[in-house]
Amino acid sequence: MTGQVAVVTGGSRGIGRAAAIGAAKLGYKVVVGYASNEAAAREVVSQIEASNGKAIAVKCDVGIEADIVNLFKAADGFGKLGALVNNAGVVDKTTRVDEMSAERLVRMMNINIVGSILCAREAVKRMSTKHGGPGGVIVNLSSVAATLGSPGLYVDYAASKGAIDTFTVGLAREVSDEGIRVNAIRPGLIDTDIHASGGEPGRAQKLAHTIPMKRVGTADEVANAVVWLMSDEASYVTGTIFDVSGGR
Repeated sequence: MTGQVAVVTGGSRGIGRAAAIGAAKLGYKVVVGYASNEAAAREVVSQIEASNGKAIAVKCDVGIEADIVNLFKAADGFGKLGALVNNAGVVDKTTRVDEMSAERLVRMMNINIVGSILCAREAVKRMSTKHGGPGGVIVNLSSVAATLGSPGLYVDYAASKGAIDTFTVGLAREVSDEGIRVNAIRPGLIDTDIHASGGEPGRAQKLAHTIPMKRVGTADEVANAVVWLMSDEASYVTGTIFDVSGGR
């Protein structure tokens, strides 16, 4: 992968951060996309550079199409695109469907679904052999919530991740003969700060007893699966959704 560029959205924290660092170890030059925390993104860049890797940080709110276009233009200036990790996403306060506002739903779907599809659009334009590209790989971040539904918590988030599962399978089949592999990872309860965004910072640890392995996962454990899918070791894997959930 030496010399190829990997774009990682939401790369400043959690799973995205771990995936960015893992991609650099694989030999990718990494574009770390971040929505607001520039300091955290630059820390990821510094860590990659400290290990003799190459990385840049680019501000990108995937809920804004112009930001996505600019993110990939920045990647163009960094080298030939070889991978996209569609990691950026949001959750909201836990609530029932009968209490959800249209504003909440539009924000959720715009960032989690539309943003991911638009990022994939830009990646396909650059990687597809149909467009003169060298091929590449896309890894989408879904969630086990897509299979569980998350009743009483955030059914809208679960639905957005269900859409990512469907999108992964469809896009994989659409571009499989154009040199692009498309897969997804469904993390379970992972020790990241996304739970704080839903108003329950300790949620993962509180539910650890419900997991067959009796513990929560780490961002690195998810990133290991992401990076494997980005590697040539997964050269015959496409249209696949991997659960990284401790059996949940």
